[in-house]
Amino acid sequence: MSGAARILASIAVIVLLALAVAAWIIRGPGPMAFADGPKVALVDYHEAKPTGVPAKLAQASIIERGEYLAKAADCMVCHTMPGGKEYAGGLGFKLPFGTLYSTNITADKDTGIGNYSDQDFLNAMHRGVRRDGARLYPAMPYTSYTYVSDDDALAIKAYLFSLPTVRAVAPANTLAFPFNQRWAMMFWSALFNPDTRFEPDSSKSPEWNRGAYLAEALAHCGECHTPRNLAFALDNRKKFAGALTAGWRAFNISSDKTTGIGGWRDEDLVAYLATGHANGHGSASGPMGEAVDHSFSQFAPEDIRAMVAYLRTVPAIASPDLPASLAPPAPASHRDGGNIADARGKVVFEGACVSCHGWTGESPISPSATLTGAWAVNDPAATNVAQIVISGTQRHTEGAVSMPAFGNAYSDVEIAAVANYVTARFGAKGSQLTAQDVAELRKQTAQ
Repeated sequence: MSGAARILASIAVIVLLALAVAAWIIRGPGPMAFADGPKVALVDYHEAKPTGVPAKLAQASIIERGEYLAKAADCMVCHTMPGGKEYAGGLGFKLPFGTLYSTNITADKDTGIGNYSDQDFLNAMHRGVRRDGARLYPAMPYTSYTYVSDDDALAIKAYLFSLPTVRAVAPANTLAFPFNQRWAMMFWSALFNPDTRFEPDSSKSPEWNRGAYLAEALAHCGECHTPRNLAFALDNRKKFAGALTAGWRAFNISSDKTTGIGGWRDEDLVAYLATGHANGHGSASGPMGEAVDHSFSQFAPEDIRAMVAYLRTVPAIASPDLPASLAPPAPASHRDGGNIADARGKVVFEGACVSCHGWTGESPISPSATLTGAWAVNDPAATNVAQIVISGTQRHTEGAVSMPAFGNAYSDVEIAAVANYVTARFGAKGSQLTAQDVAELRKQTAQ
């Protein structure tokens, strides 16, 4: 080999090594890398099986098991448009580069997945590849569903195929170039989709492993609660540290004691997941409210407890923009508390909010409407406060209280004012939302 050839070969090796290092840095650790115990294949795990359904459904039909698993995976929420038929698709996902619409996953052969074989379905669930070979976008959380076992994925398919078929074509996506090039997703998937099934950690308890499977594979908690990197993949270096998703803030659910859930009691976490409310911690709304209503509230009690056991072990990551302590109840008199500069916000609050939430923030009608202790009102960005005013909270879990939407009743200026007043009166630090901020939030949630 000539000297020039050796130099070129050396440069090529250096470039390849640099690319490999860059890919490793960008990709980051997997979602369960923090648990460094030995991982074993599911068939080699000799404790209670972490996949599948709870013991009460162990002998149930594949369709019944699939129903439980489909609810655990929250399939219906993303594949149902407002006012539309369940699982028929059409829900719009607002992205910075356009809108992506969910597809019909009923068994209709022309517009749904009725022609999918078992392998076709597994390819979509685990690899993000449609029956026609086209790549799915990661709005379909296949990088989480890749950990779902084959048996569980096919039980979900059996359930979906048991439902009434619906003929429905989703609207065309409006993604801008180059994001509308599906073929490019093969490179993204090669880097960020491990394409591997769940492997139990043999050093952890069966309950922990069940909770890990539920949280990481089926419930895909990280898809909302973990920040994303520059490539829009999950950044597990900041696992469960909170993120903005679909115009809402998904708060920190790491074990951090001040800005995460490390300071919550087990019974509070169980109550929040099962009902969407925990005294002293507020109520679920937005996408989390939907997840509770259609998914977590359907879990067997032992599965909720397993998730709590797993969440307790996620390393603490602090949210520096959140206060170290939450605000106590506000003064009982309307003359005290809040930001005096937000007179307009006080007027809106008095006219539309105080009858349910009270001047102290402790609701006179229901604990679910209590503001005191909620992260939403203690978030200086006031993202969720504004979104709740705009969209309301349409809850369906027994005992939950819904709130009407005021987005059409009030202007952007008024919604910004009331959000700033609420955070100043009931939170640790008042927000500084503007009408433009509210207008942007409206765009992110409009269907």
